[in-house]
Amino acid sequence: MTERTSQPSAERDYIPGMGKHVLLPFYDVVHHLFGLRPIHQKMITLAGLRDGHRVLDVGCGTGNLLRSIGKRYPTVDLVGLDPDPKALARAGRKVRRAGLTVRLDRGFAQELPYPDSSFDRVFSSLMLHHLDSTSKDALLAEVRRVLRPDGVLVLADAVLHEHGHGHGRRQIGMRGQMREQMRDNVGDAVPQRIAAAGFTVEPTRTMALRIGGEVGIELARPSRPAEE
Repeated sequence: MTERTSQPSAERDYIPGMGKHVLLPFYDVVHHLFGLRPIHQKMITLAGLRDGHRVLDVGCGTGNLLRSIGKRYPTVDLVGLDPDPKALARAGRKVRRAGLTVRLDRGFAQELPYPDSSFDRVFSSLMLHHLDSTSKDALLAEVRRVLRPDGVLVLADAVLHEHGHGHGRRQIGMRGQMREQMRDNVGDAVPQRIAAAGFTVEPTRTMALRIGGEVGIELARPSRPAEE
């Protein structure tokens, strides 16, 4: 059994949820304006949660998805992970106001501080494009490690179409690093990357944002080893 340290072993660069730390107070406003709540509700429905499930939200930000899960399924065991301590502080206040008990850990998606096969469901909402290609693969390998054999990954991220339209198009103009990272979201790149990490991936569900672009929702299960 493998387990990582509960605190980041070393500080590393990360992109905050709003791109800049100073914009964090506007995170929930943007969440509402872009219409992310229906996407979260769809993710929760697809996950097929049951009483007693242990659930991890990787890149939980200010806790919107965790709060929505807890309200619908009050008996699941919720864990959120994010590298941003200020976002985690906001998440803590938010879930406490909702009367929920949630474990919130500071850490990085590439080094999940949890034992092997310790979660029934892993969620990731609009954070994959914040990572470079190497880190994306590390995240998916870590998710594969911490998921139980019958577990499910539910991942949503911006869709960038081949012809350049969509939510990703607006983001990649921000900075060169983001441009390179969003290129990994063109076409079927995201489900193919998930499959390469050892998952069986269902066809992508696509939902429109209220303001500009689309989000693809991927539902994936650990692939079973081929029978000899």
